[in-house]
Amino acid sequence: MNKYSIGEVSRLLNVKPHVIRYWEQEIPFLSTQKGLTGRRIFTINDVQILYRLRHLLYEKRFTIQGARNKIWEEINSRNVDIKSRIAEIRGELIEILAKIRKSGKDYSRLDGMIKLC
Repeated sequence: MNKYSIGEVSRLLNVKPHVIRYWEQEIPFLSTQKGLTGRRIFTINDVQILYRLRHLLYEKRFTIQGARNKIWEEINSRNVDIKSRIAEIRGELIEILAKIRKSGKDYSRLDGMIKLC
């Protein structure tokens, strides 16, 4: 299972680390942990939730409470099989995006596609 630092998540989501720390406080079902050095460790599931939260806040203009409730509903929905498959695919796409961004090459054409995640 891939693990991400707050800096990596910040770059993936294109938000500052303090925003992610705030979201951690507001979204109780994130399972971020701290490593032995005291740094935050994000799982692929955490990154997926944060991507969804970012989309709801910035694209759909939800309030933080509305976005939290929407994500909670999605997590507890009856269509678990479909949603789990989508989450799995989204996770794979996030991993690919992280590898692309780590390569340091200019893939600015992909920015439009990233919004779809």
